[in-house]
Amino acid sequence: MAGMVEVRWHGRGGQGAKTAAYLLAEAVMGEGQNIQAFPEYGPERMGAPIRAFVRISDTPIRMHCPVTSPGVVVVLDPTLIGKVDVLEGVPEDGTIIINSDQSPQELAKLLGAGNRKVWTVAATQIAMDTIRRPIPNTVMLGALARATGLLDLERLKSKVTHKFGTKLKAEVLQGNLTAIDRAYQEVQST
Repeated sequence: MAGMVEVRWHGRGGQGAKTAAYLLAEAVMGEGQNIQAFPEYGPERMGAPIRAFVRISDTPIRMHCPVTSPGVVVVLDPTLIGKVDVLEGVPEDGTIIINSDQSPQELAKLLGAGNRKVWTVAATQIAMDTIRRPIPNTVMLGALARATGLLDLERLKSKVTHKFGTKLKAEVLQGNLTAIDRAYQEVQST
């Protein structure tokens, strides 16, 4: 990777956008990259729209401001589409990854995505199938790994195991790892 990649996450409180941003940053930091990860909250309550940001660079990061031109946008909650401008600041060659069972072509048309690459994965369904809870954050990390190549799938799963191995029951941890694998395999693009 040359230069800097900026990622913006859109979700609702309780869906794990902040956690996913931090996991992404920690996973690529292990690959020798410089990172920043930080959330931006509105009304701090469960279900309220939130954004989280990640910067990844092969050189030191000297800026300390919100991400305004993300090359990658991850949408954890498809109900935010039309309520917030998920394409704001995204360049024409940007990548949008959306938790949806709709096709990437349908969502690209709905968004007016232009030349931006749109990826979709039914992350909430995968989360329900694997961890029995509608929390799509780790699922979307698997999709992001495939869509962008920003991080190695095995490194991501290792980071999730390290971070949550003592906090989650073994079956929930394994469910998250399975969810990451499924998302990596099932994500589709325009």
